[in-house]
Amino acid sequence: MDMMILFIATFCGLGSSLTEVDNLGQIGESLGYPTKTISTFVSLVSIWNYFGRGFSGFVFDLMVKWKVPRTLMMTFMLVLSSLAYLSTAFPFPGSVYVASVIIGVSFRAQLTLLFTIISELFGLKY
Repeated sequence: MDMMILFIATFCGLGSSLTEVDNLGQIGESLGYPTKTISTFVSLVSIWNYFGRGFSGFVFDLMVKWKVPRTLMMTFMLVLSSLAYLSTAFPFPGSVYVASVIIGVSFRAQLTLLFTIISELFGLKY
């Protein structure tokens, strides 16, 4: 059961984030942003993707010392991603900038958490 829950969360969470990252240019174009601004969105995702990976491992290890389970952290990242999807789907001025940052951080943080959660739940046998 744990594997199915993890698979569904990963499929929905990482799949949705990857879809938004891949289509960010088209999203910006359909919302009427100029080409230079669309390039800024893509750059923001890339930059914050890096920071999401670097800082998420550090922050999540600190939170584990406070007995916060990593699965709860994954849930928080999925909720954060959902807020970014909503701000892209129902845009307001500047919302795509914020969504780009949130998607960048949460996408890489989810990916970083996934492998750690798998090793915690199922062990390091293989």
